[in-house]
Amino acid sequence: MATAVNSAAPSRDDFAKMLEESFTQGSPQEGNVVKGTVVAIEKDVAVIDVGAKTEGRVALREFAGPGRQADIKVGDTVEVYLERVENALGEAVLSRDKARREESWGKLEKAFNANEKVHGMIFNQVKGGFTVDLTGRWRSCRAARSISGRSATSHR
Repeated sequence: MATAVNSAAPSRDDFAKMLEESFTQGSPQEGNVVKGTVVAIEKDVAVIDVGAKTEGRVALREFAGPGRQADIKVGDTVEVYLERVENALGEAVLSRDKARREESWGKLEKAFNANEKVHGMIFNQVKGGFTVDLTGRWRSCRAARSISGRSATSHR
């Protein structure tokens, strides 16, 4: 015995509503920092699901810091920069380094707008000054501006 099925065709309003929902559901956008979940760790890469059609791979060295190894495991939530939703191989193109730089840039802008000093780590000497790591952003600093008293401090 057949049962009656409501086979009314969707209206134009229904399609408009579904289209609007597809734009507002928060699908990852290229050129933004997004949160993802580490779903696997292979030889020298972490496989990360960012909610796109496919997963992306990020080199483990991007999660390491100076003098320390990457401390990342399956299930961790990480922030990565989404360069492309899909490349020629069908993978999302992700970067942890670019995500760190975006975060650092935001902190530097905030300090600039508040007229605050910023502190960094000198890691290289160049002609006339130093190269300074300002939590992910590398900047040159003239030697005449960097030494104040006993400590080296990077100013804007």
